[in-house]
Amino acid sequence: MTSQRHPVNPLELASFGPVIPVIVVDRVEDAVPMAKALVAGGVRVLEVTLRTAAGLPAIAAIAREVPDAIVGAGTVRGGADVHAAHEAGARFIVSPGYTKAVGDACKSLGVALLPGVSTGSEIMMAADDGFTFLKLFPATAVGGIPLLKAFSGPFADIAFCPTGGVTVETAPQFLALPNVKVVGGSWLTPADAMKSGDWARITELAKQASAIR
Repeated sequence: MTSQRHPVNPLELASFGPVIPVIVVDRVEDAVPMAKALVAGGVRVLEVTLRTAAGLPAIAAIAREVPDAIVGAGTVRGGADVHAAHEAGARFIVSPGYTKAVGDACKSLGVALLPGVSTGSEIMMAADDGFTFLKLFPATAVGGIPLLKAFSGPFADIAFCPTGGVTVETAPQFLALPNVKVVGGSWLTPADAMKSGDWARITELAKQASAIR
């Protein structure tokens, strides 16, 4: 099913709150109650990864049944993934790295892309193709806050969403940097809460994330 909702501008993703949850769905039936729990806690932008077989059908279910959610696909690694995610209803794409094939596929479909980078060369390649809001990944492993501070000099026109190792405790430190617009985090949907269907806990974690400044 192709989503009939309008695509989002990449930087618009940062306007809905300080944290974009990075979500792994193992059971399709968990997708809708999980998404509703996050939205109830004030988190509307949801990155559902394609790391499991449930990823694409979960995106489709959320796009169809949770209209207040802005659902996107993460762990997108090629053009075929882009097309499949868009067909499922994803309104934005997040990739762990950057390739021209992924960039071109997103451009051809008019879907927002938040491409992953970890080096100056990757930033330059993405920027050459018109992408200036990028995901630093895996953020803490590649240098975290010191690296982002270093990037602010030569890449003053680039904004980042650091993802990978960011926690509720460190998120405010990342968000305090002028070149960070939003952070990605997996702590909002912990595996044990997903497995047990503890949606109230996920709502509380979403409320906590929404309050980060």
